[in-house]
Order: sequence, then structure tokens, then C-alpha cells
Amino acid sequence: MSAEFDAWVGRTEEAEDVITARQARQMAATLGVETAALADGDALPPLWHWMGWLPETPMAGLGPDGHPARGGFLPPVPIERRMWAGGRLSFHAPLRIGAPMRRRSTILKVAEKTGSTGRMVFVTVGHETLGPDGAAVSEEQDIVYVAMPERFTPPLQVIAPDAPAWSDPVAMDTKRLFRFSALTFNAHRIHFDLPYATGVEKYPGLVVHGPMQAMLLLQAARNHAGGAWPARFRFRGVRPLFHFDAVRLMGWPLTDDGQALATVIEGGVTCMQADIGWQA
Repeated sequence: MSAEFDAWVGRTEEAEDVITARQARQMAATLGVETAALADGDALPPLWHWMGWLPETPMAGLGPDGHPARGGFLPPVPIERRMWAGGRLSFHAPLRIGAPMRRRSTILKVAEKTGSTGRMVFVTVGHETLGPDGAAVSEEQDIVYVAMPERFTPPLQVIAPDAPAWSDPVAMDTKRLFRFSALTFNAHRIHFDLPYATGVEKYPGLVVHGPMQAMLLLQAARNHAGGAWPARFRFRGVRPLFHFDAVRLMGWPLTDDGQALATVIEGGVTCMQADIGWQA
């Protein structure tokens, strides 16, 4: 299938945006971040640039799942489920609250694979983000399209290592999911519409956003590193996390002075794997 979308590879788009102090304070409240008042000119915490460049699709342009209808910048992959599967980021300089930021996005790759759920199409998008201090974030985002299942089949379990260096509980519930969806203008119904999530997409509950898990993990790692600024961050979802799961954020040391990270539920089952490296 991917051959029919080869024409999309190399496509680019550019956009500008500003993240306000109010947005930053609302994200801090949503993630439970204890921080001084966030004001114009302050460094935007890493990954919080995901509040920028939000979709402006009118209601008539949304698909039945709440995503914008297929087509536009992304290739119109005719598979029902679309998810943000993971990503890789390098941080060069802070973005600033209240300051313009510019992003250039490029479709890097479209690839088809077959897995336990059947046919899958992966679209990799590169983003280069610039702020007032120049190049700020280089990012690759993996989007995966999979078929709608007849029933929920959990993926093979990935068990987290023993003896983490730190382990922080985080309360997950419908209120937090709603707030994050609102702040990122994400209308994907698996995050807030329980009858749709269970009846149509066959999940056992509401699905916790992958980007929110990534932001919680990075923030927890920074807390345990004395507020250090990341040089790189990679993350990958390996199992859905649901609104009713009791979840912990965990970290383990790596040999290169970074950390391995994970969101972990009962039984040591991993939902998201990540790793982080710190700036010198």
C-alpha cells in the first residue's frame, strides 16, 4: 500500500504559533506540575510545544472518530484507527512562553507492515521548530494506522525491570484526560467518549493520550534530576494505558548518564517506554 503514497514523501508545510502563559499554567495544572507562576518570556517546559499548531478543522471536516478527515498534509491512509505511536526529539534551545515559534514539517517516510493486529501503515513526520533563540527542537513523529478490531486483544506484555531508581504514582482519571484533550484540541473520541471507545474501537476503557504519558515521564525525570534540561528524548507506546489503571512513572539509570523511563501498571506491565539524555 505504501507505494501509492510515495508522492506524499517529501511534502512540507510551515506554520507559526504562540503558546500563552495561560496555556502553560493550564498544562501545569493538568499534569500536576508544581512550578512558579509561568509568565511571558519564561522557558516553555520541554514537550509543551505540543500545545502549538492545533487543528482548526471545522466540525464538518471531522471523521467519525473525531480526527480530521483523511487527506490534506498527511496521506489519506484508508485504515480506520490512527494513533501517535512514538517519537524522537533533540532539544537545542528553549522555546519561550508568549514568543513566536515557527515549525517546518516534512513527511519523511510511509511504510507498510504486518503485525499481530494485521495490516499497519506507519507515517513518519519530521518537525523542525524554531524560537526566538533559533533552532529549538528537532523531532520525528511516528503515526500508525491499524484496522478496527472485532474485540480488544492486549499486546504481549513488556515487564518493567526491577528496582527502579525512582517510582512516582500518578492519578489517572477522566478529568485529567478531558483537560489534556481540551488543551491540545484533540477530538479523538477514544479519550473522552466511553461508549465510543468501548463499543466502536473495542477498548476496555478510555485511552490515556500517548503525548500526555510522554510529558509526565519527562517532567518526572527532570524533577529527579534537579530540573536539568534534556538533550534528547525518545518514547514508544507498547500497550494502551486506560483511565482506570493505577499507573506509576519509573526511571532507571543508563550508562551514558541518561535514564530509561516507563509508565508502569499493576504487575509491572509497561505501557510506554522512553529514554532521556541530559544536556552537559
